[in-house]
Amino acid sequence: MNRYVILNPVSGFIRFFIIFLICMTFAFGCAGRPTAPTPPKALPGYPKPYKVLGQWYQPVPSAKDFQQDGIASWYGEQFHGKKTSNGEIYDMYALTAAHKTLPLGTWVRVYNTNNDKEVVVRINDRGPFVGSRIIDLSYTAARQLDMVGPGTAPVVVVALGAAKNPTPPSETPTEFIPVNYDSGTFTFQVGAFKNKDNAERLVQNLNTKYKNAHISLYDAGQEIFYRVRVGKYTSLQQIMKEESLLAEAGYTDAFIVAE
Repeated sequence: MNRYVILNPVSGFIRFFIIFLICMTFAFGCAGRPTAPTPPKALPGYPKPYKVLGQWYQPVPSAKDFQQDGIASWYGEQFHGKKTSNGEIYDMYALTAAHKTLPLGTWVRVYNTNNDKEVVVRINDRGPFVGSRIIDLSYTAARQLDMVGPGTAPVVVVALGAAKNPTPPSETPTEFIPVNYDSGTFTFQVGAFKNKDNAERLVQNLNTKYKNAHISLYDAGQEIFYRVRVGKYTSLQQIMKEESLLAEAGYTDAFIVAE
């Protein structure tokens, strides 16, 4: 009898401990998975935020007085011929660059603080999304800064604005105007074609439903692209209200551009 009197409290404690563990496991299991963070709302007058590799980025509405210090990198052959964020085809030999938040179309001057060399490039892509790098340069731009071998370099990026007059991709503008998304003329780019007939057919189709469907010519140096655009708006906030209508109509690749 005494043996059972001594063991019962111990076995009771073990049973209690097992039940406690089961209850805790059940409680945590029922808590469910954490919900994904909701995307930030676009601020009035700002372009829509976008998400890359789990992180949200908010483009700025204006390049006025923009200056940034940090590390530059470059991207080349593996991306050559692929589409950039503004719909162009990436040309590693053109003077272009990728930036996370500057308005697309902004020209910037990039100073290599290691050797005092500089280059002027146009932002036509988003990135870089590696570490703390602030700008991804084309191969030609990186070569002018003498940073192809090292791969990266400390730089200062100074925004110049948009080209005042149309400039061939192989040339650098001499005059600039501020890039500002608060006001101006905005439109949707629905497609870009090498074949003019394909572009004209799309314009005819868009004209049956929307206003100001037109073709904007882009000379890429060795090729001509026919960019199909539609709509005309006086502010970014105004055009963003119409973006979902194009997506619902099947034009899911349409994006906003400033003209």
